[in-house]
Amino acid sequence: MLVSNVHPLATDSPLSSVAVIPSRYGAERFPGKALHPIAGIPMVVRVLEKALKAKRIALVLVATDDERIARVVESAGGKAVMTDPALPSGTDRVFAAVKDLDVSVVLNVQGDEPMMDPENIDRVAGFLLDHPEFPLATIALAIHDPNEIANPNNVKVVRGDDGRALYFSRSPLPYRRRAEPGLATFKHLGLYGYRKEALAKWTSLPPHPLERAESLEQLRALAAGMAMAVLDAASDSIGVDTIEDAERVEDLLRRTTTLSAATEV
Repeated sequence: MLVSNVHPLATDSPLSSVAVIPSRYGAERFPGKALHPIAGIPMVVRVLEKALKAKRIALVLVATDDERIARVVESAGGKAVMTDPALPSGTDRVFAAVKDLDVSVVLNVQGDEPMMDPENIDRVAGFLLDHPEFPLATIALAIHDPNEIANPNNVKVVRGDDGRALYFSRSPLPYRRRAEPGLATFKHLGLYGYRKEALAKWTSLPPHPLERAESLEQLRALAAGMAMAVLDAASDSIGVDTIEDAERVEDLLRRTTTLSAATEV
């Protein structure tokens, strides 16, 4: 049965961590992508399966604005929360799903990341559970391919010596006016962790000009002075923004399955 706004667990005992997968039907560049089959399985279910494998997550929810997505999630054994279609961002959808839950740490596992490693989810959840001084956390991975660095769909992040995010951009970052040995470019992966009170603050802030310019909502939090730890990712992930991205993921899954089968023989 689908639930609306308040999840039945809201009145149960406190939860250490909840993972929420925001998933809407009307994606601008790829409408209906949440239900697009990735090697025969709807993308949102692929993401759900990954999140359910994380060991440091007490509950996984899919926050959606569409009954079709909710039905698919429920049919796959997941829990769906219906949220207002007018919500402006995935972060707002995540907060709507957990605002009535007694939870310490909330993870936003983006609904277009069907290859997100459960270990990445555990790293972010575990870090926030073990480091209460940090309000926010995310993950990144060093990339070296010039085409990947130049791709605006790959968000880049620069972090300070203390591990905190300094800036995110779709442009190559940092710009190299001169060669600097050992200076890496880091790709930001679609995974956020928030202490619940930090999530409430984030969603209460108005959109920032930097956020609007880059189309990156995490810049709203940075501009407000909220500290975001950037952890090393266990492995890469591919955000699906286009049908070509979906085909790329399918190809990687096929190759991985073939390799696994060959290894077992």
